[in-house]
Amino acid sequence: MTPIRQKNVTAAQWAPNGGVEPSDLTRDENVVFGSNVFSVAVQRERLPEVVFTRLQATLDRGEALDVELADAVAEAMKEWALERGATHFTHVFQPLTGLTAEKHDSFFEPTSDGGSIAKFKGSELIQGEPDASSFPTGGIRATFEARGYTAWDPTSPAFVLDNPNGSLLCIPTAFASWTGEALDAKIPLLRSMDALSKTAVKALRLLGDEESQRVTTTVGPEQEYFLIDEQYYFARPDLVTTGRTLFGAQPAKGHELDDHYFGAIPERVLACMLETEMELAKLGVPIKTRHNEVAPAQYEIAPIFENSNVGSDHQQLLMQVMQNVARKYGLVCLLHEKPFAGVNGSGKHNNWSMGTDTGHNLLEPGDTPAENYSFLFFCAAVLQAVNQHQGLLRATVANIGQDHRLGANEAPPAIISIYLGSQLEQVFEAIASGTGEAVIPEAVLDLGAEVLPPLALHGGDRNRTSPFAFTGNKFEFRALGSSMSLAFANTVLNTIVAEAIDDLTGKLEAIGTDDLPAAVAAVVKESYLANQQICFSGDNYSAEWEEEAERRGLKNLRTTPEALPEVISPSTIEAFEEYDVLSERELEARYDVWVEQYAINANIEAETAASMARTMIIPATLRHLALIDAGGSGVLASESRELLDDLIEKTKALESANLYPDGIEDDGLELAAYARDQQLTAMHEVRVVADQLEKIVADDLWPLPKYSEMLFIK
Repeated sequence: MTPIRQKNVTAAQWAPNGGVEPSDLTRDENVVFGSNVFSVAVQRERLPEVVFTRLQATLDRGEALDVELADAVAEAMKEWALERGATHFTHVFQPLTGLTAEKHDSFFEPTSDGGSIAKFKGSELIQGEPDASSFPTGGIRATFEARGYTAWDPTSPAFVLDNPNGSLLCIPTAFASWTGEALDAKIPLLRSMDALSKTAVKALRLLGDEESQRVTTTVGPEQEYFLIDEQYYFARPDLVTTGRTLFGAQPAKGHELDDHYFGAIPERVLACMLETEMELAKLGVPIKTRHNEVAPAQYEIAPIFENSNVGSDHQQLLMQVMQNVARKYGLVCLLHEKPFAGVNGSGKHNNWSMGTDTGHNLLEPGDTPAENYSFLFFCAAVLQAVNQHQGLLRATVANIGQDHRLGANEAPPAIISIYLGSQLEQVFEAIASGTGEAVIPEAVLDLGAEVLPPLALHGGDRNRTSPFAFTGNKFEFRALGSSMSLAFANTVLNTIVAEAIDDLTGKLEAIGTDDLPAAVAAVVKESYLANQQICFSGDNYSAEWEEEAERRGLKNLRTTPEALPEVISPSTIEAFEEYDVLSERELEARYDVWVEQYAINANIEAETAASMARTMIIPATLRHLALIDAGGSGVLASESRELLDDLIEKTKALESANLYPDGIEDDGLELAAYARDQQLTAMHEVRVVADQLEKIVADDLWPLPKYSEMLFIK
C-alpha cells in the first residue's frame, strides 16, 4: 500500500476514546449552561447585597466603578475563579489583528514566610497595561511608544476558560492607546450602540413610546466552517500558512448532488460538535443550531440572539473553542472564507435587529405591516442607511479571503442591495404611490395530505443571493466572512442607522405628530422614494443584475483594495465623528492597518505558492517524467514535459512578481493593488498549470493531499 493510501485509511478510522456518557438533563446539577460565567446570578449570590445593588445600578446608568466597589467585585470574582481551578487572570481584548489577545498574570504572590497568597485588587480588575507597541495601530502609536491600556467591560461577563493543566479567569476588556484613542474593535462597537440607542429613543418618543429608556442592537451570527483530518492539514503547507489551499484540482464529485446539505452528521464530526457545544454552554454561549452545509466537510453552528457587544465577544470565543476542540478529535477547523477553490466558501450571516428595554423588537411587523407605522419608520431608516453607505457596508466585509468568495455559491455579490420580500415591498410601494393600504390577508399552505398540518404562509420567500435581506423581524447581512469579527460590521450598521433615524426623526418633527400615521407615512414615502434603488428581489448572481445595478448607480467594489477606501470617505468620517464613534484619525488608522494586512497576506500566499511549486510540485513532476521515460511512452512524456516547462516559466514569473519593483510604496493602497494585480494573478497562473499536472502525475508521486481525500474522508 502506498503512503498516501495508508494515510487515507488512517484518517478514515476513528474511535470515541471512551466518550462522554449522556446525563439526565432534567436534574439541575447536570445543566452546565453558564457554569463558568461570572453572571448576574453568580454576582447576586457572591456579593453582599449592598454591593450587588450598587454594581447593578452603576451598570444600568452606564457609569464607571469607584475603587471601593471594584475591590469588592474583584475579591468575589477571585474566590469564584479559584474554586474553579484558575491560577491566573487575563484581560481579553480585540486588537486590530481581527483576533483576541491576552496577557496572563498570576493571582499568587509570595509571602515573607516562604508561602504565597492569592490577591486580586479592584485596580487590576478595572485596568491593565499590556505592551501596545507590536499591535497594528495604523500610526496612532509609534513602535517606541509602547503604553496601552485595557479597561474592564462589565457589560460582557467574565468567565473561566478550562485547560487540562489549570484554568484561566478571562475578563473582557477594551483596548486604548495612552492618548485615549481606540486600538480595538470593542470601543467603537460600544460607542455605536450608545449612539443608536439615543437616536432611537428620541424617535420612539415622537412615535408615542414613553416607557422605553434604551434600545439595544442584537446579533445572531450563523458561523460556517470546514472540518478536515489533521493529517491532511499538516501535509499541506498552504493550509498551515495561509488557511486555504493554493493548489488543488477539482474532484470528480464535489457538491453537485447537494447530498451533504442537511444530511446526517458523521459520527466523528457530531462527537466534536457535541463537545464544542458543551464547552460553549459552560461559557454562556447560547448555541441553538448545527447542521451540514452545502460543501462536503462544511458545517454550520448558530447561537440565539444576544446584544451586539456580548454577541461579538462570544463569536470570537466560539471560533477559539471550535478550533481547540477539533484537535481532540484529530480534526482541524478551517475558518478561511474559501479554503477550497471551486467549492462553496464559508460565511458568517449576521442577523441584526433592534429592541427596546421593554421587550419591543423595532423590526417586528404588527398584525398588518401597513398599519404598523413604528415598524415602517425604523425599517425605512435601515433602507436609507444601507443605500447612503453601501460602499462602507461593503468595506466592512472586505479581506483577502472574501475576494475569493463574494459572488460565488452561497455568497452574495460585492454589490450591496436589500431584499424586502414581496409583502413588505408591496407595503412600501403602496405608501410611495399613495394608493392606500397594501394588506395581504393571512394565508396557509395546504400540502395535500390529511396527516400533514396546514402551514402558515409567510408574506415573502427568502432570497439566498441577497447580501442584506429582511427575514421577518431582522435584517440578515449575509456577506460577512467566516473568519471575521462581527465588531466592525455591526459598528457600521449601528452608526449609519443612527444617522438615518436622526434624519427621519428631524423630518417627522418638522411635519408634526398631530396625525401620527399620516406624518410617518409622509416621512417613509420620501425616504423610500429617495432610496428605493437599493431594493432588489431578483437573482443577485446574474450578469443582468450587475448591469441593472450600474444603471441604478449602485457601487460594485469587487476587491478589497477597491472597497477599503470607503472607510475614510467624507461621508463615513462625517457620520462617525457626528456620533462620536470613531474620529477621523481612528478611521484612517483602521484603513491603514487593513490595507497593509491585505498586502502582507497576499505576499504570504504568493511566497508560499512559489515555494510549493519549486520544492514540491516541480520535483514530483520530474520524478513522474523519469517514470514515463523509463516506460518509453513518448506521448505521455510530451504531454507532461510541456506542462512542466509551462509550470517552471509561470513559477519564475511568480517569483519575479514577489520582488517588488523599484519605486512602489512599501505600504498603502498602491502596494495592495500591486499584490492583487501582479502577485495574486501570477499565483493563479501557476495554480492553473499545477492543477492540470495533479490530474496526470502518478498518484503515489503527487506530494499534496487531494480534494477528494480532504473533503470526503471523515
